[in-house]
Amino acid sequence: MDIDSKSLFANSYFQALEEIGKNLPPEHSHGEQYEIVSKVAYLIGVGKIFFEKEHEPPKIDIYEKLEKEKKARIIRNLCKLRTQLEINFLRVCHGIQREGRSMMAMPEYLPTECFEQLDHDGVQIYVQLKEPSKFLFHINRTIKERINNCKDLFPDWINWAYLSDIFIMPDGLTEAGTKAAAQFYYENQKYYPYKQYMNWPADDQGNILWCDEKFVTLLYQWNGDEFTDLSRVSDVSDRTKANIYTFIEDSEKCIFIVDCENSDPYNLCAAIRNLDPEELSKIDKIILFDDVHAASAWEMLASYIDIPVEYVLIERLKDNKSLADVKVVARTCKEFYENKVDSFVLVSSDSDYWGLIEEMPGAHFLIMVEHDKCSHVLKETLVNNGIFYCYIDDFYAGGGDEIKADALKREISHLLGASLDLNLAQLLEDALDRTRIEMSAPEKKKYIKEKLKDRLCVIIDDEGNVGLEIKKK
Repeated sequence: MDIDSKSLFANSYFQALEEIGKNLPPEHSHGEQYEIVSKVAYLIGVGKIFFEKEHEPPKIDIYEKLEKEKKARIIRNLCKLRTQLEINFLRVCHGIQREGRSMMAMPEYLPTECFEQLDHDGVQIYVQLKEPSKFLFHINRTIKERINNCKDLFPDWINWAYLSDIFIMPDGLTEAGTKAAAQFYYENQKYYPYKQYMNWPADDQGNILWCDEKFVTLLYQWNGDEFTDLSRVSDVSDRTKANIYTFIEDSEKCIFIVDCENSDPYNLCAAIRNLDPEELSKIDKIILFDDVHAASAWEMLASYIDIPVEYVLIERLKDNKSLADVKVVARTCKEFYENKVDSFVLVSSDSDYWGLIEEMPGAHFLIMVEHDKCSHVLKETLVNNGIFYCYIDDFYAGGGDEIKADALKREISHLLGASLDLNLAQLLEDALDRTRIEMSAPEKKKYIKEKLKDRLCVIIDDEGNVGLEIKKK
C-alpha cells in the first residue's frame, strides 16, 4: 500500500471510528470497571444471584473475596437485615404483637442466616427486643461503629467520607430519623440499587451500580463535588485493545521501545497490566531508555510485568542536554536491521520521533502517548499515515498503583537515610564527651542496646516535622 492509499485508508478508518463512538451511550465510551460497585453491592446486601448473572455489574469473584473478610460480612448482614426490616416493618410488628413471635422466628421477613452469621462473627444482635424500631436503632448504631473497618477494602484515592456516608442512615438512632428514612425509601424504592437501602438522594439515574465510573461520578455529585480522574474508574475501550492485539498478532517480531523521559512509568505499568497476558506473550522484550532526570520508578518496572525488560540508563554529557532520542533512534535501527524486529510499540509523546518513523517505511509502528504531552500535529500526522496511536493514561490506573506505592516508599526510605545520617556509637561518644562521663567499651555497647536502640522512636508533629526521642520505660 503506497503512502497516499495509506493516508486515504487511515482517514476513512478513523472517521468511521469517530462516528461509531458518537452513537455509543456514555457507558460504552470506555472499558468499564466493576471493582468498586461490586464491593458496594456486597456491603449493602445485594443478593448473590446478581453476582452470578453474567450481564449484571456485580462480579462473583469480588463476592467470593469479600465473603472471606469478617469485617465485610458483618456490614453485609447488618445491611441486609436493615433493608428487610424496612420492607417488612409492619409485618414484623404484627408478628411480635399479635403472634408472639421473635424476630429470629420470622425467616420470611428477616433472613435467619444473617443472624447466624453475625453471631458466628461475634456480633451480638439483640433479637430479644420487642420493638422493631429499637432493633433498627441497634443495627444503625452497629453499622456506624463498624463501617470504618471496611475502609481498606477500597482504594486510597476515593473520598471515604463520601463513601462511608451511604451506609449511615441519617439520624438513624431516633424515631423521627428512622421514620423519615423509611418514608423516603418507600416513596423511591424503585430507584434504589437492587432495592437495597442506602443513604443517597434517590433519583431516576438508572442502575447507579452499573459501573465504577457511573457510581463514583454520582457519589461525588451527591456531595457537591466533581470526580475527574476517570482513569481510576475506567479502562480504554475494547476497540483500542483489539487494535493493539491485532498489531502484535500481525508482527513477526515485536518489541517495546520506551523513551522514559517522555513517558510515565505508572501509566505504562497500568497499561501493560490491563492488557491480555496471552496477547502480550508475543512481545519479545521492552527496552527502557532511562534518563537521569526521568522518574526513578523506571528501574522497578521489570518487577511488575511479565515481559522481559532491558534497562538502559543514559548518562548526560551536558546537564541540559538529553541523549535519549539519539539512543532510541540508533537502537531502533539496530533492532530492525540486525535483529529482524519488524514491529515497534514506541512509547513516547515526543514528536521528534516522527523522523525515525518516516525514515523506516519497512517497519511497523504503534505509538503510545499521553494526553497532556502529545501535540495535535503529531496525532494528525500519525492518522494521515495510517499509524495507530493510543493514550497510555486512558488505561485503568489501578494497574499502576502497586508500583507507585512501592516507588514512593523506596524514595522516602532513601531520603530518610540521607537526611538522618546518624551513627548511635558516634552519637554516644559525642554525648559522653560533652557531659564528661566515662564508660567502658562493654558499658557503651550495653547502653546503645538497652537505652538507645530499643527505646529510640520517631516523633512527627501535625506539620510533618520529624524528630527523634528516647522513650521512657
